Formats: sequence, C-alpha cells, structure tokens
Amino acid sequence: MKIKRFEFNMFPENCYVLWDETNEAVVIDPGCFYEEEKQALKNFIIHNELNVKHLLNTHLHLDHIFGNPFMLKEFGLKAEANQADEFWIDEAPKQSRMFGFQLQEPPVPLGTYLHDGDIITFGNTELEAIHVPGHSPGSLVYYCAADHCMFSGDVLFQGSIGRADLAGGNFDELIEHICSRLFILPNETIVYPGHGAPTTIGIEKAENPFFR
Repeated sequence: MKIKRFEFNMFPENCYVLWDETNEAVVIDPGCFYEEEKQALKNFIIHNELNVKHLLNTHLHLDHIFGNPFMLKEFGLKAEANQADEFWIDEAPKQSRMFGFQLQEPPVPLGTYLHDGDIITFGNTELEAIHVPGHSPGSLVYYCAADHCMFSGDVLFQGSIGRADLAGGNFDELIEHICSRLFILPNETIVYPGHGAPTTIGIEKAENPFFR
C-alpha cells in the first residue's frame, strides 16, 4: 500500500490518500479548506490515475470534513463514518462562526455508517474500522494489519492524545479505549495521526506521558 499525506492549513490537519497496485484508493479526512488545497488533492488523484472507492472520516469535527462537499462534487463520494458523530455535521456552520469564519459550502450528509469491526476494501487492501471513543463519541481508527499501520484521526498522537473537552468527549473513555483497542496491536504498527508526525504503537506505549 502506498500513502500520500497532505497537510492542510486552516487547522493544520493531515489528509491521507491510500492506494495499491490496482490504483484503487481511499481518501481519509479531506480537511482541505482553501481552493488551492482542494485542487492539489484533486490533481494528485487525477495525475496518478487513482480510482477512489471510499471517502473515510475518522470523526466529524470541523477540520476533518472541510473537503467532504468537494469530494462529493468532484468524485461522487459521500463520506463514511460512525453515526455517533453525525451531530457534528449540523454543528459545523456554528462551529466555524465561533472560530471567526464562514464555511464556503454547506456540510453534506454521510453516505454510509461504519461500525466497529467493519472492513473497508479497495483493490487488494483491507482496512478495519476500530471504534475508539473519547475524543468524539464516534471516533474510528482505520487499521491495516497487512501493512502494519493505522490512521488514528485525533485519538492518538506522537506524545499526546486527543482532547476530550468537546461535546461527546470523555477523557477516561479515551484512555481506556486506547489501552484496550490500540495498545494491544503490534509495537511496530505505524500510527498516522490527524495532526502532526507519525509515530508507532511501541513508542507511544513506552513514552507517551498520558500512559506512564
């Protein structure tokens, strides 16, 4: 599996494009707000002749869904995410005003609900959805066992964890689920987070201050 990371700038956020030798692909968390960011993502997909099969959201906080309307318009893809986060779609315009800006396009509804244990396939690749609530009630981590990596959204970061003070967040639940759902995975598993640099499960188990 090949991975391309985009870092978008309204709230510095990582979007990932994944694809394999079949050129089937998925896009995870298109946080592209500015037009040049949207075009960079589109041009990468077109230039590499990728057939995007799924648009995945790890969760539905504002900064992770900016590009969902664009992906629907350009590629006909509705986002797939956990239903427990769906209320954040309705909250997005109000949230943007709280941060002092207006959304350029209204949010769009989800296309498919994903649940814990669901398998998302593209080409010869499989991702498993792992439900890890606490940052948001519907947070999902997408785990690829064959390639020893995961896409953790805002659940787990290099040296940190997601905030738990937003609506539906729960600090104790977040800690519990990281330990019981993620830290049981192999130490060499690469963690690609929603913000910041990659890390590994082994490093976070040993060094993350929230788990010492």
